Amino acid sequence: MPRTIRQAQPPLEFIPPKLNLFVVKMLQWLLPAIMRSRTAIRRVEATNVEVLVDLLRQFHEGKIRFLLAFRHPSVNDPFSMAYLLGRIVPKVARQQRVALRRPIHAHFMYDRGIPLWAGSFMGWLYSQLGGTPIHRGKVDRVGLRSARDLFANGSLPLAAAPEGATNGHTEIVSPLEPGLSQLAFWCVEDLRKANRTEDVLVVPIGIQYRYITPPWREIDQLLSQLEADTGLVVTAVNPQDAPNERLLYGRLYRLGEHLLSLMEEFYSRFYQQPLSATPSLDQDDQAAAPTDPAIPLSHEAFAVRLNALMDAALKVAEQYFNLQPKGSVIDRCRRLEQAGWDYIYREDLKAIEQISPLEHCLADRIAEEANHRLWHMRMVESFVAVTGKYVLEKPSVERFAETTLLMWDMVARIKGENPFDRPKLGRLKAVLTIGQPLSVSDRWHDYEGNRRNAKQAVMTLTQDLQTALEQMAVRE
Repeated sequence: MPRTIRQAQPPLEFIPPKLNLFVVKMLQWLLPAIMRSRTAIRRVEATNVEVLVDLLRQFHEGKIRFLLAFRHPSVNDPFSMAYLLGRIVPKVARQQRVALRRPIHAHFMYDRGIPLWAGSFMGWLYSQLGGTPIHRGKVDRVGLRSARDLFANGSLPLAAAPEGATNGHTEIVSPLEPGLSQLAFWCVEDLRKANRTEDVLVVPIGIQYRYITPPWREIDQLLSQLEADTGLVVTAVNPQDAPNERLLYGRLYRLGEHLLSLMEEFYSRFYQQPLSATPSLDQDDQAAAPTDPAIPLSHEAFAVRLNALMDAALKVAEQYFNLQPKGSVIDRCRRLEQAGWDYIYREDLKAIEQISPLEHCLADRIAEEANHRLWHMRMVESFVAVTGKYVLEKPSVERFAETTLLMWDMVARIKGENPFDRPKLGRLKAVLTIGQPLSVSDRWHDYEGNRRNAKQAVMTLTQDLQTALEQMAVRE
């Protein structure tokens, strides 16, 4: 949450979905103008749309239920998905002379935290659009029950992002959370109990963003800004010169190395975390970094140091909330988020106006401190997909931009600025790919029987979905 929290709050209430087709139609009509004003997306393209058209036809005929499992590299993804359903699918359906029920839309799952930073209006809008919220860091029985009902009984398909959060990379898929696979098997179970014969499918959808015009100049300018913000000597570049990818990579690596060293010192000195700030490069290599990207040979050491730093940052927050560091980095982030919310949005303060002023002040102190501790988790959350060699493997303008923007996120958080006010480096084209549906009904015999079978079936479906999304994330 980018906003500063200084007061304890009542518990977060569930926001029930209240699908309003008038609001849906209005948003679809206004969508191009909204996208132009709120995002850098200027074109949306999609492949294999005929697959989705056929699935919607079968859905409307009562033959199937399906979930759209879309990639989540960017906060722009809801706009891209809305354009796909509201604009591209109807066009392809008309071309194929397939009559689909209007408006073409989907129920969707969203993080309950979004209205906290985006405003209460967004909570109202998501509700009117048929969205159902979910708490990511706990077993949210109310949220899961709502999503389960929409999947089995809703008038529209269900859409959700199995990665759970954005990772800033269009060509790296974060480890998927198993919740959507479990939800799909529950849908099969609910249909069978009701003696219904619909097949249940999960449809992978890849999303990538590409620059219409490569913004090399803008990347150079943003790097110069970050160099100045972090105390590095700003590399002088003649604006008349052609972009030098070798020079840019050296600057990018030097900046990453410098930020890493600063944060290692920060956590070692002030939070007593056993981190080594020893540079991955010797002094000669560091001096050569701005012009000699031979330094990528140290990317493995860089990745090791980055992982150690993220672990230390999470431990700082976990120690405060008395949590054990269990599971993946993403698991730890989700548990920390929920622990922070439990301190801020207090179940024991439902009637907050009835407590004494002193108790209120003490609750406010706890909320403010919890918000400060969550800052460490937010820092880590931005870097869960960083490998240290993403740009090196393929020095495309998109990978340069994504990595530079992630470092901008870190600097913005340290400076107390809003990381959602990201610079727009250039005009984007969204490219969506509809994958082949994964049948969940066909896997039911692997799921039923006992808990071990069910767990393995969920894991297998999750891995198959991961593989499908990763294959679509590969760009030639």
